[in-house]
Amino acid sequence: MRKNDFKAMDILLALVLLTRLPLPHLHKSRFGRQAHAVWAFPLAGLIVGLLALATAQLALGWWSPAIAAGLALAVQVLITGAMHEDGLADTADGLWGGFDRARRLEIMKDSHIGTYGVLALGLGCGLRWVTLTALLSAGMIWALVVMAVLSRAAMPVMMASLPHARDTGLSHSVGRPNGAHVVAGVVLALGLGIFCIGVTAVAVGLLLVPVVLGLRALARAKIGGQTGDILGATQQLCDIAAGLALLALL
Repeated sequence: MRKNDFKAMDILLALVLLTRLPLPHLHKSRFGRQAHAVWAFPLAGLIVGLLALATAQLALGWWSPAIAAGLALAVQVLITGAMHEDGLADTADGLWGGFDRARRLEIMKDSHIGTYGVLALGLGCGLRWVTLTALLSAGMIWALVVMAVLSRAAMPVMMASLPHARDTGLSHSVGRPNGAHVVAGVVLALGLGIFCIGVTAVAVGLLLVPVVLGLRALARAKIGGQTGDILGATQQLCDIAAGLALLALL
């Protein structure tokens, strides 16, 4: 395959991994490039962000910013199949619901949701809704794209900086990316952010660093590494932090 073919495959893989969009069926051999495709995660975020932006823009023609924000949030959940929200809930249940590493991982794998998970989902979605409402009220509709791309660039950082906590699962099947692909994703996300809102995007990106480091330290201490749920929680927490940072800075 030519270099451009590999890039196109990486983008398609990123979309398959991070969205539920109707996409061409890929042969299982193509999934061997999953760890290489992490540079394209921000592009998956770009698609999600643009569709949410279009929804909010249309909604603002008829309804209030609060309703537009709720619809934009709903579109993001539908496009991604709520996989990141599920990761946040499982992470909250596992990290705080178990007393040792094995039990925490067992809880995170369980499809049932507990009190910590419900609270994390409620607070997370509530914060995102309120933040989006404030951003749309201030006319910062492109914040939807910035939040989407930066939060998905944070996921490969977590993947590369922590070992796998278990020998199975989505995160393990994707593999551990190398630094070059992670840096490429971060640079791409910052570039897209700068295109949308200017150099403020760089400041927002820097403010996400302590969020990633904090969750990284917690995951290492509690379960000894990262899982797909930890990656989902990373996206959700960084999305919230990016929105709050944009409100503070702009």
